[in-house]
Amino acid sequence: MASDSGLTSLGVDGASAAAHALSLPADAYGNNPQVEVMWAMKAYNHAEVYFNLISSVDPKYLKLTKVDDQIYSSFREMFKDFDIKLLNPDDLKSDEAKTTWRPFCNQFDGVIEDFNYGTLLRLDCEKDYTEENTIFATRIQFFAIEIARNREGFNSFVYTASGSKT
Repeated sequence: MASDSGLTSLGVDGASAAAHALSLPADAYGNNPQVEVMWAMKAYNHAEVYFNLISSVDPKYLKLTKVDDQIYSSFREMFKDFDIKLLNPDDLKSDEAKTTWRPFCNQFDGVIEDFNYGTLLRLDCEKDYTEENTIFATRIQFFAIEIARNREGFNSFVYTASGSKT
């Protein structure tokens, strides 16, 4: 992963250039390792902020998007029995899963900004982001699963374990 200095080591001009680079379409780069590192840093920073948020605010009160209700309803309609407490990577990454997830995800194109960008997602909702407990998912998959975890009480464990009061 990135060093402790992260984006701050780039300075203002470097960070601005990195932000601009991350806004360009993926096909503009090919397999540029520097861009991959910037994406990884962005995904890691998002994960860190989110985990800190659910550790300090009761997750049942969180609103992650303007369309949380729509995301949650559609998710539970399409994935009635999906285990959100402990994710099985095959339920997100197998060819069969991709076929099922694709229509769900695509309905949020134009609704959720960057709906298909890569995001880190915890496999076991009672644990922090670690190499063993993290999978790469699309942003809309992250929203669907984390909104469900928040509403159904599964992320309350993190909040309670952090010493916050319910």
